[in-house]
Amino acid sequence: MRIVAILTALATAVPGAALAASGPFFSLGNSDFVVLIAFLGFVGVLVYFRVPSILLGMLDKRAETIGRELDEARALREEAQTILASYERKAREVHDQADRIVRTARAEAEAAAEEAKADLARSIDRRLKAADEQIASAEQAAIRQVRNRAVALAVEAAREVIAERITPEDAARMIESGIEAAGAQLH
Repeated sequence: MRIVAILTALATAVPGAALAASGPFFSLGNSDFVVLIAFLGFVGVLVYFRVPSILLGMLDKRAETIGRELDEARALREEAQTILASYERKAREVHDQADRIVRTARAEAEAAAEEAKADLARSIDRRLKAADEQIASAEQAAIRQVRNRAVALAVEAAREVIAERITPEDAARMIESGIEAAGAQLH
């Protein structure tokens, strides 16, 4: 069908060009007529050997190949879009997980800081109590030392006073009465 349309177009175009040449058109001396005959013979040979159908078959095969390649390209594109969506989803999941990890780490750090503050406060309280106990112990020890020193001084002063005021007869009498009192308590 296409071939007939092409031949018709050529047949109507060539005589118009031939009118421009000089002399009779249907003569072997006219180069335009010879070219037309050669061209029609060439087209006839092509039609006889079915070159247009071969060319159309090759074009159809090429069209089928291009169609398959387009289908394959569409499938690859869809697969790529699926993979891209998967990677985007995974990236969002990883981002969300990273956010959760950061939030958890912050919460744990804040809890650890609060615990450290509480531990520090307890440690300071223990040290203050220990210091208070050491101060109280040192105070009691100082009081005992002062008391012992006061007792020692009082005994020493009493000894000196007694040594000056008691006579040997009074001392002998006191010893005797002390022995009798001790004997009475033992019996």
